[in-house]
Amino acid sequence: MWGKSELITAVLPTNCGINTTADQRQSILSAIAQLEDRNPTPNPLNAPELLAGNWRLLYTTSQELLNIDRLPLYQLGAIYQCICLPEQRIYNIAEISGIPGLAGVVSVSARFEPVSSKRVDVTFERGVLGAQGLLGYQNPTDFIACLANQAKLPIWQGVDFRINSNRPPGWLEVTYLDPDLRIGRGNQGSVFVLRKA
Repeated sequence: MWGKSELITAVLPTNCGINTTADQRQSILSAIAQLEDRNPTPNPLNAPELLAGNWRLLYTTSQELLNIDRLPLYQLGAIYQCICLPEQRIYNIAEISGIPGLAGVVSVSARFEPVSSKRVDVTFERGVLGAQGLLGYQNPTDFIACLANQAKLPIWQGVDFRINSNRPPGWLEVTYLDPDLRIGRGNQGSVFVLRKA
């Protein structure tokens, strides 16, 4: 039987899931399912002290995220998901490294609406991408504060765009939550393992 420490040990060397074999993926998914069966917080949306805050992605099967690593001359760095409960907002932030001096950031923000005690509907609204230096990026917390205070960044800082509002909302379900680990599943069949940052 897999426990939390065994799962973390298994996913850390995978670079968020980029470097996994089919056998590794199967073992990791089995470990995730075992932890989900022992979820200590069956109603995570009723536990804001655990759920809110900045989370660092350890592992995912989401090809949308993993494909960021395919940008020419760049590679995917740390990925964060920041949950702001009072504002009902989620920020996904991916750090990109590569050409010296041109580290980048890809960010999307979304509004969420609870539909059960563990599932939210998610509507993506805004995307931002650009060089970390021009964006003034230091860390997720400061970057989110910047985005919250500016409806649109100036063009010289980066590309700031609205995401198609006609796109149907997705959903995210929290299937495991404790003080420092969260597992979620999305509407596209993706799995996410995150650790409190």
